Amino acid sequence: MKQYLITGATLPDGNNSDIAVKDGSFVGLGANATEALDQGYETVDASGLQALPGLVDIHTHLRQPGSEDAETVETGTLSAAYGGYTCVHAMANTNPVQDNAGIVEQVQHLGKLAGWVEVRPVGAVSAGLEGKHLADLGSMNRSDAHVTVFSDDGKCVSDPVLMRRALEYVKTFDGVVAQHAQDPRLTEGSQMNESPLSAEIGLTGWPDVAEEAIILRDIQLASHVGSRVHICHLSTAGSVDIVRWAKSRGIKVTAEATPHHISLTEELARTYDPRYKVNPPLRTSEDVEAVIEGLVDGTIDCIGTDHAPHPLEAKDCEWQAGAFGMIGLETALPIIQKVLVDSGKLNWADVARIMSTTPAQIGRVADQGQGIVLGAPAHLTLLDPSVKRTIALDSQHSKSTNTPYLGMELPGQVKYTMLSGAFTIFDLVAVPLAERK
Repeated sequence: MKQYLITGATLPDGNNSDIAVKDGSFVGLGANATEALDQGYETVDASGLQALPGLVDIHTHLRQPGSEDAETVETGTLSAAYGGYTCVHAMANTNPVQDNAGIVEQVQHLGKLAGWVEVRPVGAVSAGLEGKHLADLGSMNRSDAHVTVFSDDGKCVSDPVLMRRALEYVKTFDGVVAQHAQDPRLTEGSQMNESPLSAEIGLTGWPDVAEEAIILRDIQLASHVGSRVHICHLSTAGSVDIVRWAKSRGIKVTAEATPHHISLTEELARTYDPRYKVNPPLRTSEDVEAVIEGLVDGTIDCIGTDHAPHPLEAKDCEWQAGAFGMIGLETALPIIQKVLVDSGKLNWADVARIMSTTPAQIGRVADQGQGIVLGAPAHLTLLDPSVKRTIALDSQHSKSTNTPYLGMELPGQVKYTMLSGAFTIFDLVAVPLAERK
């Protein structure tokens, strides 16, 4: 493999440092890296760039198999690489469903063929996502994909007995159940957040309690069983309070927030543009502030993009007919910079924690999220935080175009992404797998 000396980068702790990379690992930092100058390393000038450990997304929809008109593993992971990611967890709501060893191994294999990021398949909790019987969790964990995260995301595991059994099962191999917290009986026909605004504009409301009741129930089940539960796309102030209470009691709960739930509000539903239709829905400004505070004080553990691509016809329609979901792999880091870093709420070391280290720990991905430290696998993101750019369709690499940030000016742009010591994105240009050695 090529050897690199990356010069002048700013590390997450704020110090400028040269970074030497050899044989897929970080072999030199600062003074330890200067000797690489005499050893034929290829030099990459990273002056003015912010270095972060490769980002890890705990919540990505790659759609393949079954919905290749919206996204494929190839296009979705290329988008991830352009967003600074080196690992994504691919959700199970594919067709066929990722509910057995064969399908999760297929998705993992497609990720290796693409070569843009490490793909970690998420296994379904229930067979066929039908919420009736447990999927074969054990075989998925024992497979070559070594699945540790299980979720029916897109649907809630609403049966408490089934949820308890899943928590008991994954405890045997330190897995985690990632819950889509949505009581289906309370959200039948719901189109947006339930509030005075939903009544004003005539869209069926989606109440906070539909999310919060499931979160509280599952936290109590996890406590009873002694297992790990992870809350997907937490979106309400009440949900933040419940998770904060649970953590104060030592219950094994983690939670993620999406970039859109800390940057957009229900007011966008006034446009009736389905680009802003998402599950869970965009909430009030008070909810947004509470979720931000939850990230700042550590109640919410990490960022999950919930990258949810859809074909054009699923969004180019009236609101009620539109699909739920937004793409977000390439805008996640700019949103985090804008909302949390540029505002002074978090620093770049915090970003490394919530977008790399912690999601890797939740997913039990041993070779990701270790940080920019000697001996660690060289997964690296180099961001130019000084850039400001307007989000355009031709700047996105997903197969789908349903971004809620179209036309918005955002700060920061990933210029380089490195996976296992090889650049996947080099100065904004994708590097095919065959050209990396």
